[in-house]
Amino acid sequence: MEQLLNIMRELREKCPWDQQQTPESLTRYAIEEAYEVEAAVRGGTAHEVRDELGDLLLQVVFQSQMYSERGAFDFQDVVQAISDKLIRRHPHVFQSEQFSKLSAEDVSVLWQEIKRNEKQGKNMSRLDQVKHGPALQQAEEIQKNAAQIGFDFADVEDAYAKLEEELSEFKHALKRQQSDEIIEEFGDCIFSLVNIGRKLGVSSEMALLGTVHKFRSRFAYIEAQAKLQNKNIQDLSLAEMDQLWEQAKQQFKQQAFDETPQLE
Repeated sequence: MEQLLNIMRELREKCPWDQQQTPESLTRYAIEEAYEVEAAVRGGTAHEVRDELGDLLLQVVFQSQMYSERGAFDFQDVVQAISDKLIRRHPHVFQSEQFSKLSAEDVSVLWQEIKRNEKQGKNMSRLDQVKHGPALQQAEEIQKNAAQIGFDFADVEDAYAKLEEELSEFKHALKRQQSDEIIEEFGDCIFSLVNIGRKLGVSSEMALLGTVHKFRSRFAYIEAQAKLQNKNIQDLSLAEMDQLWEQAKQQFKQQAFDETPQLE
């Protein structure tokens, strides 16, 4: 661990890219690495899991080093904080003489009770109970939470009208070519679309994952067809790629139909 910490300190001193990074610029990589760990655990080898865990650990070390440079905290403080939390939230293990034997369900209830006690005295929003995670999931959970107290559109039609309003604002932002405004209005459009999905009972995360899978499959078809023509995909014109894309759509539709049980 000390070797890794020393490497990180040297990178911050001598590597131009590492020197340019900030805590804000690196958060996207922490999220990406967490997804890589999940993918490796689900479908990778132990070797791949080990490597991905190392990549995720690097993000902890990198962030700790940057905050250490500011005099805020260092890696040892991070380790101490999580150690203290684990001991505090597992009294049935570290103060076992005060507790009778607990079931897994009892432990979960005790964990949540301790967690609530830790947050007493802090100004809390009801939305603080929505866990951080993929943006689409957060948007949906926040909307569900707000809807529980009546802060919601009456129906899908009203939600769709809001989407049209946001799209109009996004269109005007594009004309003004202000990057910050474009990003803000684009986010508003996505949030409104998630709201429509929620009203329809559609998971935005799962819907988008399905579209991503569909795009991957069709793009792979284009690559395969290019290879059959002894070409690289970049050698194809846009018209040729569009034609193959349509072929892929038809092929996968037929495949889905063939795999669907048919009534006699």
